[in-house]
Amino acid sequence: MTDEMPPSKRRGRWAGAAAVLMLAPAVISPPSAWLLAVMAAVTLVVAFLAWPAGRISLAQAAGGAALLSLAADVGYFGQPGLVILWYPFETVALLVLLERVVRHVPTPRVAIAGSLTGAAAVLLPLRFTLHAPTTGLKESVFAAAVALFPATVATGIGLYLRSLDNRRAYAVVLARREQRLEVARDLHDFVAHEVTGIVLEVQAAQLVDASPEETRALLQRLEKAGLRALDSMDQTVTSLREADSRKWGEPPPTRLYGLADLPELVGRFSSMTAAEVVLSLEDEVAGTLPREAEDTAYRVVLEALTNVRRHAPQAGRVEVFAGRAADRAVEVAVADDAGPGAPAGTRHGGGTGLVGLEERVGALGGRLEAGPHGPGWRVRCLLPQPDPRRAGTR
Repeated sequence: MTDEMPPSKRRGRWAGAAAVLMLAPAVISPPSAWLLAVMAAVTLVVAFLAWPAGRISLAQAAGGAALLSLAADVGYFGQPGLVILWYPFETVALLVLLERVVRHVPTPRVAIAGSLTGAAAVLLPLRFTLHAPTTGLKESVFAAAVALFPATVATGIGLYLRSLDNRRAYAVVLARREQRLEVARDLHDFVAHEVTGIVLEVQAAQLVDASPEETRALLQRLEKAGLRALDSMDQTVTSLREADSRKWGEPPPTRLYGLADLPELVGRFSSMTAAEVVLSLEDEVAGTLPREAEDTAYRVVLEALTNVRRHAPQAGRVEVFAGRAADRAVEVAVADDAGPGAPAGTRHGGGTGLVGLEERVGALGGRLEAGPHGPGWRVRCLLPQPDPRRAGTR
């Protein structure tokens, strides 16, 4: 089993073959034909090869080939008829090179390299008209004007492809930025939840004289919460390191949670609070939403429980509900009985909170509400369930 030849090596072989084909007719031609054959071979090689090659960039190679072609236009004094044999090949090579220069050369140098390559393509007919006995200035101007059209087309193609490349590069930058923001939201959601619980546990421990058994249990809870926070940060760092190696449009490698993970989340929250925590999870509601919607519902509950710890530590009862609502929607709600406190979406600092989640829910066609409810505060999220008839006909 043989390895596939690298593209650069394959292009080099094609360039070498093209150069040999250009030089071969010069063997049986007059000595003056060698200048024409060498120029056609040089431009074809430069147009074929992949650049940069070593320290030579595409701009340098194209500029050098264009200057040599322009010098040959002035310095050729051989038989005019010989020009016709190599003229089509050099013309095509210069046009291809012009398109590559306009598309790939960086902005500070594209003007110079593009102008030289374009001038070489437009003025190439002068190599014949300046030295033929039956042609003069008028024929030279006309031939250059005719050559201007394909050069303009090549320039336009290069500009169009350059705009597509720039748009694609900008889209990649935006995609990677969105991936990093997604990872940052994960860090806020999961680490802030655990750290808030640790802080409140420590604050509560300072107010009472605990027995050795209670202190040992407290330290065990703090250790588990700290390990979970470290795991979340490790996953975040790994995701950020892998972001540059992912393809454009590929989602970040963060775990997607769902309604089926709510018992574990509520259980961890209950173990680190004195409040009575009640979870009402209706049967068969988990897994009915798309994965992104399920993950969003989980994050709403996570953010709401984090805000209960921050803004309502005196809550005596916290109710978490996940079930069906009207219009085929799935409802997720978290309510406490400790008074309205400070709305999570309006506090300063500490991350995006429910404001960012509200945008995310809205993008999924749902609705997120946060406000006073009875004696306390409630966060309620409605996410529409996709119509199976539409999903089947897509």
